[in-house]
Amino acid sequence: MTDFHRIRRLPPYVFEQVNKFKAAARASGADIVDLGMGNPDLPAPKHVIEKLVETAGKPRTDRYSASKGIPGLRKAQAGYYARRFGVKLNPDTQVVATLGSKEGFANMAQAITGPGDVVLVPNPSYPIHAFGFLMAGGVIRSVPAEPTPAFFPAMERAVIHSVPKPIAVVVCYPSNPTAHVASLDFYRDLVAFARKHELIVLSDLAYAEVYFDDAKPPPSILQVPGAMDVAVEFTSMSKTFSMAGWRMGFAVGNERLLAALARVKSYLDYGAFTPIQVAAAAALNGPEDCIHEMRATYRRRRDVLLDSFGKAGWQVPAPQASMFAWVQVPEKFRHLGSLEFSKLLIEKADTAVAPGIGFGEYGDDYVRIALVENEQRIRQSARKLKKFFDSADTVLHNVVSLPKVG
Repeated sequence: MTDFHRIRRLPPYVFEQVNKFKAAARASGADIVDLGMGNPDLPAPKHVIEKLVETAGKPRTDRYSASKGIPGLRKAQAGYYARRFGVKLNPDTQVVATLGSKEGFANMAQAITGPGDVVLVPNPSYPIHAFGFLMAGGVIRSVPAEPTPAFFPAMERAVIHSVPKPIAVVVCYPSNPTAHVASLDFYRDLVAFARKHELIVLSDLAYAEVYFDDAKPPPSILQVPGAMDVAVEFTSMSKTFSMAGWRMGFAVGNERLLAALARVKSYLDYGAFTPIQVAAAAALNGPEDCIHEMRATYRRRRDVLLDSFGKAGWQVPAPQASMFAWVQVPEKFRHLGSLEFSKLLIEKADTAVAPGIGFGEYGDDYVRIALVENEQRIRQSARKLKKFFDSADTVLHNVVSLPKVG
């Protein structure tokens, strides 16, 4: 039987290959330090869990919920944007609750994409940024991932040489996977570019609260005057409140685009379980101590990673935000490509990372390291890495050099 049309448009899921390799190693008794998936290991805040328990089982809470989010939750998200960014949102028309930012992106792609529509997506980038549009019948054109002045000449070329003209551009800062952070000046230039070329901007701000320079919290594109005319921004409870499995996120911004998203969602889901929405509102309205603790934990882990991996012989650039480090594959292993190198780390150093090729072909010289194990485990990984690197010449002699995946 031939593959279905949409399935044919999707490449093999690289991370699944690493997961199978990791599962096999664990099955044989290996203690794998898993720095691969960005899956928070911290507990959700106590007051949020208490609100969930308090609400579950109450009359009516087991019934269908509201697809675009209960009013109290949308109001709480608007309150968060007002406090954090100074951005005023109408909770009725400019906020839609989503089942995590990933679902929001995928359904926004369904809402705005016609067959053959061109969308500009950073490369490397989080997979849903590209594949949400591919599944919707669109065409992807790569643009740089780094928010530097070079971004805009590349965007100009992409607009000029794309037929048909692109309909949208995706940005993600703090970036998954590269950890780049954009400035408000960059967003001003982006909004001006989008208005000039009649582009929709879809901004992924899932890591807004995971930053390490207290003087420079990552901005929102919606802080730019006129951004509301062209932009929708996606946020998530997953990292800020360690609620990844709760599947709670938001899309905010342009009313027309959000109305289209809400209409698509109304056909596909009834929203998250009501007690989860009530608990999410409690998180957004509640004390922020848990956010400061989360940030401090990731900062400590980042610092241990930089120190211990550096001593092991693998220099890690210091990320200023996100829960990831984006690290170049050591030169002597680079010819293997990121997927084979990642498999080698599992086999020889009991360490799992995410291969950069999974985020786009321009990521193949890198791996993404997630700060999702405690400091002791990160140091344990570093010790194993040092042993591996010290024997690398012997290991490489026994490894068949494989072509890069791409």
